[in-house]
Amino acid sequence: MQNSTETVFIVDDDDDFRDSMQWLLESDDLTVVGFNSAQQFLDNYQHQSGCMLLDVRMPDINGLALQQIMIERSISLPIIVLSGHGDIPMAVSAMKHGALDFLEKPFDDEVLLRQVRQALETARNQANSQQEAQQSQGRYASLSRREKEVMTLVVSGKANREIAEVLGISPKTVEVHRSRVMSKMQADSLPNLVHQAARLN
Repeated sequence: MQNSTETVFIVDDDDDFRDSMQWLLESDDLTVVGFNSAQQFLDNYQHQSGCMLLDVRMPDINGLALQQIMIERSISLPIIVLSGHGDIPMAVSAMKHGALDFLEKPFDDEVLLRQVRQALETARNQANSQQEAQQSQGRYASLSRREKEVMTLVVSGKANREIAEVLGISPKTVEVHRSRVMSKMQADSLPNLVHQAARLN
């Protein structure tokens, strides 16, 4: 099931190709917005969630340059690179810089639709991970200085008695701080606390 708030962005200077791609994707109940240049995309993008179909060979700002600008601006749309036969080295370079996949023109419609669905699934997973990280950061900010110290030592694998020795407090006090850390971080287990600590880093 597709999320109606997700958008497939097509950035390609070939008007006929872009229109045909838009028609194909909209026929699969996807929301699509097309741009004839990288600059037009940058001028109009409003941080919507979704994915991108990106032509690597365009005038002015090519696909690789746009990809770099997106990284610098923290635009994290999963990208499927579109390339002609002579553009394969560029497409491979785009993959090395984080593109999800690439398709060589001409390509099968079903292959494109399948890859777009996978890219949108990746976008959803990224959004969920980002939301979870923000929640963990908010919880961590609510900890006192001592609780943060205890949490750091707990997730490093130290036992209460070892933590007590490091911090110069009693094991009973460590247990109190540890309980508060678990509660404030909404962690129902040590593995969950470790997982949240990893997201914070």
